[in-house]
Amino acid sequence: MNKVQQVAKGAAAGAAAAALIAGSANALTFDELNRLTYMQVKGTGIANTCSVIEGGDNKINLPGGKYTLENLCLEPTSFTVKEENANGTEEFVKTKLMTRLTYTLDQISGDFDLSGTSVTFTEKDGIDYAATTVQMPGGERVPFLFTIKELVAKGDTSQFGGDFTVPSYRGSSFLDPKGRGGSTGYDNAVALPAAADADELAKENTKDTTALKGSIVFSVAKANNSTGEIAGVFESIQPSDTDLGSKAPKDVKVTGLWYGQLKK
Repeated sequence: MNKVQQVAKGAAAGAAAAALIAGSANALTFDELNRLTYMQVKGTGIANTCSVIEGGDNKINLPGGKYTLENLCLEPTSFTVKEENANGTEEFVKTKLMTRLTYTLDQISGDFDLSGTSVTFTEKDGIDYAATTVQMPGGERVPFLFTIKELVAKGDTSQFGGDFTVPSYRGSSFLDPKGRGGSTGYDNAVALPAAADADELAKENTKDTTALKGSIVFSVAKANNSTGEIAGVFESIQPSDTDLGSKAPKDVKVTGLWYGQLKK
């Protein structure tokens, strides 16, 4: 949980971004969004945004018990990648988004246990991953699977967070340009069968689809306790794609807005 604690510090500082919840040009409430037709949404970018809350309080104030968190939406507003600078230290640098407006996670649901001010959220289902690519200042492109799969987040009604699973960016049946895969295809570079066991080729020949771990923190900025709607800002750190084990993953920090609905 050390990484979560580090993220929490950043999330607290990023709480000022809560103003974005009401400041986005495309910001719509959940009901307003549901009243739009397909043609009204098509090509506008609205489908890539999370709903906002009108009115309400700045904290969750509901009776304790077991709830379901439904329609959880995560809308990234910033992607940064950790890179070593000229001084030999590592820092998160700004990137250029290369993916179209298809990177928001939505319709996620899970168990939400509320006991006093203590919160435990367990993610169960939904559109909980999105293939995304960003470009570093030097031109390197970094693909990653933006996700919160199997998240178990704990905390209180103002802030909660935890670890989640980051599946392999590509499946075991994906074949590289030389026809090598994790569960199918050739087991080595066909043109170099005699050198298949060479150390420099081992990572390319032996495909690895092992899932990795990421961490996220949700900060609650607004809550409508009469409707069960909650919203705020989030910050996560997760690994990038490893090219099926041939590359070391980079740390990707994603910050943005989130929205959900608590129901008994």
